[in-house]
Amino acid sequence: MPADRLTRSAPAVPVGIVHLGLGAFFRAHGAVYIEEAMSASGGDWGILGVSLQSTTMRDQLTPQGGTYTALELGPDGETLRHVQSVQGVLVAREDPGAVLEAMADPGVKIVSLTVTEKGYCHEPSTGRLNLRHPDILHDLATALPVSAPGFLVRALALRHARGLAAFTVLTCDNLPNNGQVVRGVVLDLARAIDPALADWIQAECRFPSTMVDRIVPATKPEDIARVAALIGAQDAAPVLHEPFRQWVVEDDFIGGLRPDLGAVGVQMVADVTEYEHMKLRMLNGTHSSLAYLGYLSGHETIADCMADPVLDRFVQSLWSREIIPALTPPEGVSLADYAGALHARYANPSIRHRTWQIAMDGSQKLPQRILGTLETNLEAGRPCPGLMLAVAAWMIYVRGTDLTGAPIEVKDPLAPRLREAATSADPVGALLGLRAVFPEALANRLEQPLRNAYATLVNQGAKAAMETLA
Repeated sequence: MPADRLTRSAPAVPVGIVHLGLGAFFRAHGAVYIEEAMSASGGDWGILGVSLQSTTMRDQLTPQGGTYTALELGPDGETLRHVQSVQGVLVAREDPGAVLEAMADPGVKIVSLTVTEKGYCHEPSTGRLNLRHPDILHDLATALPVSAPGFLVRALALRHARGLAAFTVLTCDNLPNNGQVVRGVVLDLARAIDPALADWIQAECRFPSTMVDRIVPATKPEDIARVAALIGAQDAAPVLHEPFRQWVVEDDFIGGLRPDLGAVGVQMVADVTEYEHMKLRMLNGTHSSLAYLGYLSGHETIADCMADPVLDRFVQSLWSREIIPALTPPEGVSLADYAGALHARYANPSIRHRTWQIAMDGSQKLPQRILGTLETNLEAGRPCPGLMLAVAAWMIYVRGTDLTGAPIEVKDPLAPRLREAATSADPVGALLGLRAVFPEALANRLEQPLRNAYATLVNQGAKAAMETLA
């Protein structure tokens, strides 16, 4: 391992963006776009990262001046980039007051987020704030918050009290109508704290929706060692990613203040809805389907799944027979071509995207990734046996053992409730009764097809069950 640590080689840039949830995805996606936009058109758009809970990212990046390596993994080779748009990292649980002051700084025009679906403390089945969530109960009782919605509301309250303009809230998480979701949870929380503040946020704040796309597998110790050998220095927090990237953003920023994202390939649009549905259902929906069925078939990564002819045929059938018929394509976009591009990306052997990683937090992901497509197809009278099989595979996965009885480490905010339901005498019925995941009307329509799919998986195994759909 080289003795020298990676350090900043470019001058620091004034902070214009505070980003909540500085994980690998944003550092491989949004932070790169923003750096390119500053290079193309200037502007003080340095990023201050905030880790809501863990100190790890702060401890890794601070000795490196906030900089890190992004390693692009193409099927024909690798490309290195030294990313320097992140200026520093704060840890919210250590010093929430410092985070609020940073968000209230007049130079900050945008607060962006990648806090995952569960970070919005909402009910995935309805999109509304869960006022009984422990973090929200905490944030209602104290001015020093712990949740992402809490930080947004309390920081906006500071700006309002100081006579400052609001900031634009730019969510980059995989939620349908994600801007409207975060707007809703912020207004719900603000109304519970101070109705007058909620009125000001509703009038002054902007919440553009976005669609983000880049496959970013988790960084492993051997990846850190490989990057060190490539750059000749220690980098404690490199990110690995595929060549493909896409960012579609509703162009609705307070005062028009934003980086010149359009200059570097970001699609600035009036309405992102059709792009969101295309990506959530075609990419994320099949990713989750492959995660559960691939895991139950013994495959570690998505690339391994695609190397299996059974899963390859299964995912192509999902696109052509069940998902594309339920979508309206964005103008000028061929959904068949998009599916073909996804197929090539999934099969990239350089991207080791683990099925277990994608399977995490399924209770938060299923409603927007799969259940929306199921509901559209049911209303149109279209059968969707593949997606039913994927949901049934999730029902088996969350019980904590696979089809052979081997243990599974289930990571999900509802894990205890899921395990209790999934190991009950009637697992399908008990899981469908979880209103945080399944709306009652949809659960009633799904019950019999899911019972059939569940029985097929248990009796025949995952691969044999998928082969019956061919």
